Amino acid sequence: MSTVIEDPHDRRGDSATVLLEGFHSLETPEGFRAELIEGEILVTPPPTGNHENNVSSVIRQVLRRSSTTVSFSGNKGLVLRRGGACPENHLIPDGVFVPQGAFRDEPPWMPVDPVVMVLEVTGSHPDRDRELKRRCYARGAVPLYLLLDRETRTTTLFGAPGPRTDSTDYTREVRVPFGTPLDLPEPFGLTLETAEFV
Repeated sequence: MSTVIEDPHDRRGDSATVLLEGFHSLETPEGFRAELIEGEILVTPPPTGNHENNVSSVIRQVLRRSSTTVSFSGNKGLVLRRGGACPENHLIPDGVFVPQGAFRDEPPWMPVDPVVMVLEVTGSHPDRDRELKRRCYARGAVPLYLLLDRETRTTTLFGAPGPRTDSTDYTREVRVPFGTPLDLPEPFGLTLETAEFV
């Protein structure tokens, strides 16, 4: 009979750990974003001007008209609950809204607990925003997910994440075409104008 002693530094058998370590050591070209979504490292190029126009419009409206004072970040890394055997998801939304002061003392990759809404504007890979990221945000119990889909020219607000399972999704969805106002519930309590979205 032989005894096997495991080396705690040998991580060859734990592919999720190896993937996560590789992700954290990744160096991307300037302006590119790397995210770890459902066990895959995805790199996104810098956004177009129309993409940023849409992000700016949402930020301006929310910060000026929200019934509750919120803070915004366009580059905040979020750590979300994983699905299956994958490592935790690491996403960088186009926008993250939190109660005022909630970013204070948070690490570069923060948990989603204080997040009240994430914003995504579709870019070169719209299905990531429509499917993968939506499920990640729902699984992480992010209360609201605002998606501006430039291809379908629609604005969708997802809300009320379902029970936490690997297949969790949002249970509410309101979709309007660009140009039609969309109500954002509390803590925002405002009507989002979408006419200038492109």
